[in-house]
Amino acid sequence: MIKNTEFQRDLISALSQAQKHISPKYFYDAKGSALFDQICDLPEYYPTRTELSILEKHAPEIAAHIGSNAELIELGAGSLTKVRYLLREMKSPISFLPMDISGEHLNAAVAELKREYPALDVQPIVADYTKDWLLPKLSPQAKRRIAFFPGSTIGNFSPVEAQAFFANCVQHLPSGALLLGVDLLKEPRVIHQAYNDAQGVTAAFNLNLLTRANDEANADFKLDQFSHWAFYNAPLKRIEMHLVSLKKQEITIADQSFVMDEGETLHTENSHKFSIDGIQQLAASQGLQAGPVWTDAQKWFGLLWFNIPA
Repeated sequence: MIKNTEFQRDLISALSQAQKHISPKYFYDAKGSALFDQICDLPEYYPTRTELSILEKHAPEIAAHIGSNAELIELGAGSLTKVRYLLREMKSPISFLPMDISGEHLNAAVAELKREYPALDVQPIVADYTKDWLLPKLSPQAKRRIAFFPGSTIGNFSPVEAQAFFANCVQHLPSGALLLGVDLLKEPRVIHQAYNDAQGVTAAFNLNLLTRANDEANADFKLDQFSHWAFYNAPLKRIEMHLVSLKKQEITIADQSFVMDEGETLHTENSHKFSIDGIQQLAASQGLQAGPVWTDAQKWFGLLWFNIPA
């Protein structure tokens, strides 16, 4: 058993609350990361293929905004699929710093990337970007740092957490820029289906959090007593993912016991959807300056550029 003290502490805190809620960062162990890669290929899951289509079409223009001799950081780097579109077009990149919380998954992806780009200085960072960013000193050869944050992970944050993220960008990327992936508002049925796929991969991804809790946090969740539940909360403009207790049951974590009633949920993720103006205003509240916006023809997804003052 891998002992994950932080995970255990956060689980105990979550189950102690009236409204039980755990950070979605705990989805991403090696198995969870692999399941998310499968989700990205599902026919119902539009965000990944839509964002990739934007990158395929506009990467040369985006790379021109990045400029030459830049250091590129990817936050929540995962499998490093999307960044390849930028790396192919960038002029003389100095270094690439992929950051992800799942070290095993990240290191495997980095090994493959290095084979494709042997001359590129790749420095993987296993860290939680929702906390303080652990970045090395900027290379003297680099003109500036650009952060790439694709996938609309910004939607997993509460408004306060999103403001903290933008404040981190200002702190760590002076005179740099942020390229941000944003899932835009659209017909609710399309959004709902993306998180309730017919193959049940998203359900397995959600339930894997409990498997991980059993493996790493000395918990005794019974997976067959929980069900995946995801729905679009239109007034709050967000998808909510929950794990629903199918019966009244007792759960033990370390030496502490908790009771969940039938129908009670552990809230595992929010995924907010945005208007372009709304996300630009949120970023501007922390000093970021809105730049170009690239979208698909349906305006389902956007890649937004923000300049960061010195």
